[in-house]
Amino acid sequence: MRSFLAILLAGAALAGCTLEPAYRRPTPSVPQTWPVGAAYPTTSAPALPSVSYRDVFKDPHLQAIIERALVNNRDLQIAMANVAIARSQYRVQRAALLPRVGIDAGAAEFRTRSTAAASGVNGGVSGQRNTTRAYTEDVGFSAFQIDLFGRLRSATKAAQQQYLASDAGAHAAHLTIVSEVAAAYLTLATDRTLLTIASDTAASAQKSVDLTRARLVGGIAPRTDLRQAETVLEQARSDLANFTTFVAQDRNALELLVGAPVADADLPASIESVEGLLGEIPAGLDSRILLRRPDVVQAEYRLRAANAQIGVARANFFPTISLTALAGAASPALGALFNGNNFNWTVSSAASQTLFAGGANLATLAQARGQRELTLAQYQLAIETAFREVSDALARRGTINDQMAAQDALVAAATDAYVLEEARYRQGIDPFLNSLTNQRTLYAARRTQASTRLLRADSLVALYRTLGGDQLIDTALARPPAR
Repeated sequence: MRSFLAILLAGAALAGCTLEPAYRRPTPSVPQTWPVGAAYPTTSAPALPSVSYRDVFKDPHLQAIIERALVNNRDLQIAMANVAIARSQYRVQRAALLPRVGIDAGAAEFRTRSTAAASGVNGGVSGQRNTTRAYTEDVGFSAFQIDLFGRLRSATKAAQQQYLASDAGAHAAHLTIVSEVAAAYLTLATDRTLLTIASDTAASAQKSVDLTRARLVGGIAPRTDLRQAETVLEQARSDLANFTTFVAQDRNALELLVGAPVADADLPASIESVEGLLGEIPAGLDSRILLRRPDVVQAEYRLRAANAQIGVARANFFPTISLTALAGAASPALGALFNGNNFNWTVSSAASQTLFAGGANLATLAQARGQRELTLAQYQLAIETAFREVSDALARRGTINDQMAAQDALVAAATDAYVLEEARYRQGIDPFLNSLTNQRTLYAARRTQASTRLLRADSLVALYRTLGGDQLIDTALARPPAR
């Protein structure tokens, strides 16, 4: 018994070892700083900023819609369900490290009949019935593997890293939902602005048509002026119907993301009413912030899991050692079952090793190593993709204000030119074509102005999403799930 306990303790000590390679975080294949140049903004922000979506999207209606989407969105619910599944799989795998203890109690009764050697008075055979009872109570464990080579421990670590990867995936889904809701909200706001512009232009063009028709009747203007005025009117009416459709579709898309109807009071009136409620995001100077982006964190946890699977594949080359122990009592009387004299115990061990498996172990190890190379490439690609996305967002953010200022100036100039030319036409100084051209220029400039406002707002959403927003995770601080 003492020898067995010594072997058991030695096996438990060795079970802390694994055959998996030591994990080292790969060096990111991107520069340590963001690109610089005329297209990029300058910043003195901290190296690793973290902001909440409430700091960026300050519109209370948008915040309320985002909160509802985080509760109701189906994609996010799927991501959270995957986290729960991965957590359960980790716990199932971890349970393999511990022995399964069972208890068994039983009672049996045996009846026998013995015959006598002499015959009875009537020539029959005499007999005697005997009844035997047995009671047992056993507790123990069977086939408990001593994890000498770390196979179970590596498999448990792989399951744990997959769980953490699923959790990081849920953070990425959270970030995506926030960004998509904000983008859909801003698109709806812009299309409502474009709808208003089309409506204003249609009203203005109708006045021009009425004026031109009156001048035609009075013999002052030719019929060509009337037809030219009608072209602007009909184009505005066409756009009015088109943007009415877009607004309805934008609302449908927003409600799909939210997973519930959105009240009219929570919808934006225009892009102008929203853009003043958007905050800035400091990008920081250090590209290492990408290591905390949820999708990059997810890719690294998968890399860690693949690394642990190599330890599982290596351990398959070594014997499997299992223990069975049983302790209990047996007695012919229930009242005497737990007497000291009835106690008994057995302990046994077994080792198994496959001598020939057709190269399955070598193939499994090669597969594990190939999987690690695959996840390593996916990890590096995730970082490189993140770097490009942030760089593109910074380039857009660095120039959009200049573009917006130029567009505002263009609208102001086009408005003034149209007003002046309309007055000159009414006074008979200039032909109607000049007024018509300026009206079309103003209409196009106002539409481009609204689209540029959306570009500026979307650039902020893109920067929030690509930097990781308030879903930044530090893998060095990640804790394993509760045991």
